[in-house]
Amino acid sequence: MEKRNSIFIATSLDGYIADKDGGIAWLDSIPEINSIDTGYNAFMSRIDALVMGRSTFDVVCSFDIDWPYQKPVFVMSRNMTEVPEKLQDKVYIVKGTLSEILEQIHQKGYHRLYIDGGKVIQNFLKEDLIDDMIITVIPILLGNGIPLFADLPKPLDFECKKSIVFLDKVVQNHFTRRKT
Repeated sequence: MEKRNSIFIATSLDGYIADKDGGIAWLDSIPEINSIDTGYNAFMSRIDALVMGRSTFDVVCSFDIDWPYQKPVFVMSRNMTEVPEKLQDKVYIVKGTLSEILEQIHQKGYHRLYIDGGKVIQNFLKEDLIDDMIITVIPILLGNGIPLFADLPKPLDFECKKSIVFLDKVVQNHFTRRKT
């Protein structure tokens, strides 16, 4: 089976995924976006499992909702030793280098991965391990915060496969990695 690492994420107009305090309340600046199909369910249908960092895991756990994922979630953490009892058999801790972590996940039969969380995405990009990105841009300027992108050792070439405008306000771009 083809191995694929994908991103589905929203950013502010100035490229932040969270505000300077790590908050994401700004995502609700256009509340009607939550009542339309932006492709998330179709994206998730193509995914075998999720990979996220500890900070993202903690944010998801802080939501006052039931666990939102039907697929296995692998949390990258150096310090986390166990998952909450209610999430056992749903969430797994992985440690090591990115290649070691991917090998662990692939050995379990998961090959199409949803990569989530700022530092995790940045680290995957640094190692040229992202195949495609669906980035939804919310038209708000935060001015500061947690950026989606960071320094890279070399430029990475992507091709825009599709752009969609929702509600005449929100733009979603689908980029695929072009490797030579």
